Amino acid sequence: MTTRESADALQGAPLPQAPHPLASWRVAREPYYAAQGDEVALFEAAWRARLPLMLEGPTGCGKSRFVEYMAWRLGRPLVTVACNEDMTAADLVGRFLLEPEGTRWQDGPLTLAARHGAICYLDEVVEARQDTTVVIHPLTDHRRCLPLDKKGELVRAHADFLLVVSYNPGYQSLMKDLKPSTRQRFAAFDFDYPAPALEAEIVVRETAIAPQQAAALVEIAAAARRLRGHGLDEGISTRLLVYAGLLVAQGVSLADAARMAMVRPITDDADIRETLLHAVEAVLA
Repeated sequence: MTTRESADALQGAPLPQAPHPLASWRVAREPYYAAQGDEVALFEAAWRARLPLMLEGPTGCGKSRFVEYMAWRLGRPLVTVACNEDMTAADLVGRFLLEPEGTRWQDGPLTLAARHGAICYLDEVVEARQDTTVVIHPLTDHRRCLPLDKKGELVRAHADFLLVVSYNPGYQSLMKDLKPSTRQRFAAFDFDYPAPALEAEIVVRETAIAPQQAAALVEIAAAARRLRGHGLDEGISTRLLVYAGLLVAQGVSLADAARMAMVRPITDDADIRETLLHAVEAVLA
């Protein structure tokens, strides 16, 4: 081939595609998620309508795993932010950084997700200050935009952008709750711990312990959950059940695993601990 022919061939060849800016944020493998109802179909319907979503439920019941699974299922990058009381609006939207060559703007996680069409998941959003969560308002109505006041830019959300938030209603207080003006911008799911048979199946799938061992751990958790509101703010979560199962898989006895992963983490109250330890003994007797 002549030099001219080579040049002509190159002109007709497609240019190499640049990698997606959030390629490393994609969920590479299918996460295990056991549906409790029709939440998968409902999430997909909300996704098609681009409705922002709120997931409400106790700690460790599967909210974050559900969002991860849906991001994988929909083929979208997932940008997760663990909210806390020290988080500022700049932590979400971005800030100018001072460098030897001058100042440089750096997008925050919310701005990155809005620009490039990711799912942005604000975990435990109620932990963030209310003056911080206000910045999400323009992204959760018909405007679907994010003003960057410090930069003088208006970011129009990518067509595939979706905002999802979660929080634990058990921690509500007058000082820590979502403002009505924020709550009413979301469609919502209620999450709870799975039914006993499904929860035991999840523990078996995540830990590879025997079904009867998983069933015993679930029975102990059920006894603890009956104490919610009677000395316990939270019951034993599915996450802690999995932790106990992982210990059992390492050769730890059921009783020791339950004490270590299910009883001691949830309370320091001596009387409540004693009650829970009696439940462990009764189930495993």
